[in-house]
Amino acid sequence: MWMRLGIKDVIDIVLVAFFLYQVYKLMKASGTMTLFSGIIAFLVVWVLISQVLEMRLMGAILDKFISVGVLVLVILFQDEIRRFLFAIGSHRRWKFFSHIFKGKQANGNGNKYVAPLVLACMNMARKKTGALIVIRQEMDLSMYEHTGEMFHADVNARLIENIFFKNSPLHDGAMIIADNRIKAAACILPVARHALLPKDFGLRHRSGLGMSMETDALVIIVSEERGKISVAKEGRLAPNVTAEELRQILSGEREVASFC
Repeated sequence: MWMRLGIKDVIDIVLVAFFLYQVYKLMKASGTMTLFSGIIAFLVVWVLISQVLEMRLMGAILDKFISVGVLVLVILFQDEIRRFLFAIGSHRRWKFFSHIFKGKQANGNGNKYVAPLVLACMNMARKKTGALIVIRQEMDLSMYEHTGEMFHADVNARLIENIFFKNSPLHDGAMIIADNRIKAAACILPVARHALLPKDFGLRHRSGLGMSMETDALVIIVSEERGKISVAKEGRLAPNVTAEELRQILSGEREVASFC
């Protein structure tokens, strides 16, 4: 019998397709496509046995696996699920509504750190001093701050250079800046394991890119070997950034273009 498709059916199909596409993107980005393929194969077998062939005993056993499997999947993919939900919540359209309710309370303080930060990065790049600086956006970074030494200092170019000086005990790791203040130094960041980066990009760049994939933070990387500045955001890495480009990115006047 011919079934008529209504508006709700079309919306239903589009939502399911969108959900499957997002799941596919998450699995591909996290390098777990083989596991995802195995789950899809198991679901196909379950549908065939339970619905098509109607094998009651085998179907009942697989039903138990399915009911427990949802919990297992949440445990296995908790990082990917968190990233997916955060990506939805941090979407620009949602941010637009949040800014309506928040008003203009932060507009006057947003650019205080830009000038000293650009100056410090240019000086460190010229001296080939490696640095990794994380700038908080919307997402809370407390869990990363507590992996290093806690600070509560103004953003000062000379202080930043001293922290990343080669003989400084805090030069290893990342600095985190939030609310126009230096919050922590020598912090440990997540590493991007599956990113395709050039061979001359080392652990510092992988950590910066990994942080930008896990959070919405803006990450500045100063290369110790090349004396160049890179910027990472939302899983994108822009290499060889100039002083003016860095200022524009920090001020929100320019997006992070990427080859990754």
